[in-house]
Amino acid sequence: MNKKSYYGNFGGQFVPETIMNALIDLENEYEKTIDDKKFRDEFQSLLKDFVGRETPLYHAKNLSEFYGHNIFLKREDLNHTGAHKINNALGQALLAKRMGKKKVIAETGAGQHGVAAATAAALLGMECDVYMGAVDIERQRLNVFRMELLGARVISVEEGLKTLKEATTAAIQAWVNEVEDVFYIIGSVVGPYPYPKMVKDFQSVIGDETKKQMEKYGNTDCIIACVGGGSNAMGIFSAFLDNEDTALYGIEAGGKGIDTEEHAATLSMGSPGILHGMKTYVLQDKYGRINPVHSISAGLDYPGVGPEHSYLFDTKRVTYAAVTDDEAIEALLLLTQKEGIIPAIESAHAVAYLKKLCPVLKEKKNIVVNISGRGDKDMHTVFSILKGGEIHE
Repeated sequence: MNKKSYYGNFGGQFVPETIMNALIDLENEYEKTIDDKKFRDEFQSLLKDFVGRETPLYHAKNLSEFYGHNIFLKREDLNHTGAHKINNALGQALLAKRMGKKKVIAETGAGQHGVAAATAAALLGMECDVYMGAVDIERQRLNVFRMELLGARVISVEEGLKTLKEATTAAIQAWVNEVEDVFYIIGSVVGPYPYPKMVKDFQSVIGDETKKQMEKYGNTDCIIACVGGGSNAMGIFSAFLDNEDTALYGIEAGGKGIDTEEHAATLSMGSPGILHGMKTYVLQDKYGRINPVHSISAGLDYPGVGPEHSYLFDTKRVTYAAVTDDEAIEALLLLTQKEGIIPAIESAHAVAYLKKLCPVLKEKKNIVVNISGRGDKDMHTVFSILKGGEIHE
């Protein structure tokens, strides 16, 4: 057993033998590459000049006045392509190039990781296939067009619920078939080791920047981030895990309520199991069959979670909670109308938790909310909810 691949009891490499050699090669190459000055310099240069980092930490004064605490927004929505996903996609694409791969594949739900992977592939002159559930293709049409415009091939997945879980399964199957020639850019801190570690490392820039930016405001008392697979949360949590004075909150998709069967609140309602090459908390029945999941957010309707999140849940270092579809839309409207910032529905789940957290805090706190993406991609969904119909283009 590769002990490095575990976070407590979670993680591992639960994959067919045909993939093991590729994982070993990836781990060895990554460990050599991550400390290579030339690689780091190129990655940092692209983050600065191509992505537009560092992203601002914005003191949301109107929202702060509304809730009675100092609310800060980490503006990952201002990254090139509109979300935190580009940080990781660029890092992995650079690694793929270094390994001599000419083609990358990716899975996507909300479309932002697909767009990021397609963007990185276009920049580096690589082919790109993106696997996406048919349901998500319909509700994220703008991002599908963006991927195609960037030269990627978007492959519709018609099995099961036709959302993120099925897209991930299809991408893994495609990787198995072309494992010698293709690099799989996983979009979150999920999958077999070394992917959870690698994605966390590439996303840790969020937490590193936040920690430095918060120095002039005093202690960072609380950090809130949404959790599907959990890469934006792990990215911002990473710099604060050893600081017990900072309370960390991961917010899952409560869907239509965790007392129903229509949610994606894995840590709130799941149990340990095996999914997509990792041992982690999973939404499953008593026979280990994966349960259907639901979220208004295409990026959060995943029946598992990154293995390090499972470890942080078990050790109680992070508090995980669920926010419903309705609460997320309410929060999206609040942030939009109080601060002029339209967040992605995923990010709105984190914003929504302010309504639950702020009233129970006994003194004024500094609270950072990770705005992991912008809401352009979700306008069809929001319009259909608020106006009861489709946008006619």
